[in-house]
Amino acid sequence: MGDRSRAGRAAYAVVPVVVALAHIGPAATWLPGLRRRWFPGLAGQGRPDHVALTFDDGPDPASTPHFLDALDGLGVRATFFLLGERVVRHPALAREVALRGHELAVHGWTHERPWRPSPGRDARELRRAVHAVGEAAGRNRPHWYRPPYGILTSGRWAAARRAGLRPVLWTAWGEDWRRDATPDSVRATVAADLRGGGTILLHDTDHASAPDSWRAALGALPHLVAHCHATGLAVGPLSEHAVAGTDGPEKRG
Repeated sequence: MGDRSRAGRAAYAVVPVVVALAHIGPAATWLPGLRRRWFPGLAGQGRPDHVALTFDDGPDPASTPHFLDALDGLGVRATFFLLGERVVRHPALAREVALRGHELAVHGWTHERPWRPSPGRDARELRRAVHAVGEAAGRNRPHWYRPPYGILTSGRWAAARRAGLRPVLWTAWGEDWRRDATPDSVRATVAADLRGGGTILLHDTDHASAPDSWRAALGALPHLVAHCHATGLAVGPLSEHAVAGTDGPEKRG
């Protein structure tokens, strides 16, 4: 009986470890090299003559309008990954993003790290976010999902699938959330990894970043767009990017 009891306790102790690994294992796709090599669609790799421009964490009335004006001046449209709770707080601004011709996508309900498995909560919160973003987008139901911090857990994968969303991360980012970010540092960091077919991640708010860090991204934006155009690359939203594994967002009524 003693051996059986010890074996039972050992097996019981292993269960939480297995559950935790199953939960967080997919988050390995956060690693850029792994993602680009083995999961090009998840990385946002698209048509080679195009670059997808994306922004996370908004909407934010203190900063998002500056990005909308800058993008208007540049004649460029982008994809904005919005947080559901921010959309509910600033619905008119979320609608304005869509009315300016930009694509709305889902960034979750709040900007949290998902260390503990909670598939039920993941599903509920993503449904709420899809509804909020969909209301702001009008007839164009959101198609894309990028989890906060780019951390995809098994629960988030399953929730996105049930919600009819396609997860997409990025191939190049600006590290524009840092306290020491500048327009030059953002531009150089993006350029180091940017190739035709890539997806750029920037932030139109400091909601989950260092205070006022959004100004570095805003200052870098004209230079990034000019660099792409000078190298023959069009810049636009994910809906025009033909992400690997799809011809684009599904048509929805």
